[in-house]
Amino acid sequence: MQLFHVKYVTSIINLLKNRIKELPYKKALGTKGELLAVNFLKKKGYKILQRNYRWRTGEIDIVCYDHGTIVFVEVKTRRSDKYGQPEISVTEAKKRQIIKIASHYVAEKKIEGVDLRFDVVSIFYSPNEKHPTITLFNNAFTKDNSVTFTT
Repeated sequence: MQLFHVKYVTSIINLLKNRIKELPYKKALGTKGELLAVNFLKKKGYKILQRNYRWRTGEIDIVCYDHGTIVFVEVKTRRSDKYGQPEISVTEAKKRQIIKIASHYVAEKKIEGVDLRFDVVSIFYSPNEKHPTITLFNNAFTKDNSVTFTT
């Protein structure tokens, strides 16, 4: 009986190890998008302060510094425009969550006297293109939650 349990537990552990190794498709696409966004922002002169800042149940993809401003960047990556462009998926709830996490970041790091900004980086893999289209939306939304998606 114990041998059965050992084999059963061992096979479950191996199954879990294999699943952990394989990132789900959506997560892999998001991770790839974040890497592209970091490189894109660096080329634009942003200094990356932190990636994937987590607090409670949420995270900010990229925290960076741009000409005297702390910038909180949400990255959205898509392979299809079936549901619209990637930036459209930054919902009101997501904006509120980012603002709340950003407030915690500022308090935790004891940041004072520095301007804050919320940007969105949209990454779209068009089926007909070799490379993705990357669009930066500076000041995409504000603390009062008004949307300003303009390029």
